[in-house]
Amino acid sequence: MEKNRLTGRQIAAARALLGMMQPELAERANISTGTLKRMEASEGAAPGFANNVEAIRRALEAAGVEFIAENGGGAGVRLRKARAE
Repeated sequence: MEKNRLTGRQIAAARALLGMMQPELAERANISTGTLKRMEASEGAAPGFANNVEAIRRALEAAGVEFIAENGGGAGVRLRKARAE
């Protein structure tokens, strides 16, 4: 598995943190809802073409999610802190 490859559970957790439904994320990432559902159902690395997984990553990061790399405690997600203006 690629070191920085998203897992299905990270994708589902990130989407849940944002309160985003599957069709909305699929549209933002320009993939089908079925493809997203298959990715989220995976326990390990999100299956599918690398460009589709990367499109999901970009869409979620643009919406405010940070992905946390596995560092002994497991991979995860969190919302970015709002910047003070």
